[in-house]
Amino acid sequence: MNERIAQIKTAIEPLRQQIIHHKLYAAIKDIDDLKVFMKYHVYAVWDFMSLLTALQNNLTCTSIPWFPKGSADTRFLINEIVVGEESDVDLHGNRKSHFELYLDAMHQCGADTSRIEKFTKTLVDGGDFEAAYLVSGTPEEARSFVDFTFNVIGSNKDYLQAAIFTFGREDLIPGMFLSIVNDIHKNFPDSISIFKYYLERHIEVDGDHHSHLALEMTAQLCGNSAELWQEAEKATIESLHRRISLWDGAYGEIMRRHA
Repeated sequence: MNERIAQIKTAIEPLRQQIIHHKLYAAIKDIDDLKVFMKYHVYAVWDFMSLLTALQNNLTCTSIPWFPKGSADTRFLINEIVVGEESDVDLHGNRKSHFELYLDAMHQCGADTSRIEKFTKTLVDGGDFEAAYLVSGTPEEARSFVDFTFNVIGSNKDYLQAAIFTFGREDLIPGMFLSIVNDIHKNFPDSISIFKYYLERHIEVDGDHHSHLALEMTAQLCGNSAELWQEAEKATIESLHRRISLWDGAYGEIMRRHA
């Protein structure tokens, strides 16, 4: 393993453990608790796709006329991940992005999709993020999470984008979901077949192939620069703190529901 990657993994392990063993999971007792979880988590699913697109824009040529851009190795790595995330298959073999698949899961179990749908529609219609947050009533923790992601996107630093993508998303997702996937089907046997499938796809795809591709991509972008690796570690740590805060928000709402 790359020495710098090993260093980041060591630095973030305590935060990873906080996320993997977050009290949120144990708080999910019924289908209504799951719906609360999904209302928060869907923002992370959506801005993950935006982060992925930012990397594709920075590492490949997405404008006309086309010219070779950057390393062919990084072009291959990001393009392969994009194919899997943006055009995967659902339970019936239909091509869908993971965000669209997640919305299908929310609709199936009766989760409230009005916030995320108002949020994305406002952005599509040309509104800014502040307007989208206001119209949709986005939870503060989700807003903070998305703001951080888009600050990194706005930095135009592909190595930082790759770092939070790799260590804050791709390399985190398998452990995070493995801790609940075994119980989720037992506790919610009805109305969650799409959600269960979504989790299984992430564990299967992100837990193996995509994680390796993302690690390789980050290593290539940071190269031998100690400064870039230090920046990458700092951004990764902050991204994990934002994830913990997002989980805290969902947990708090579930607890208020029970109270």
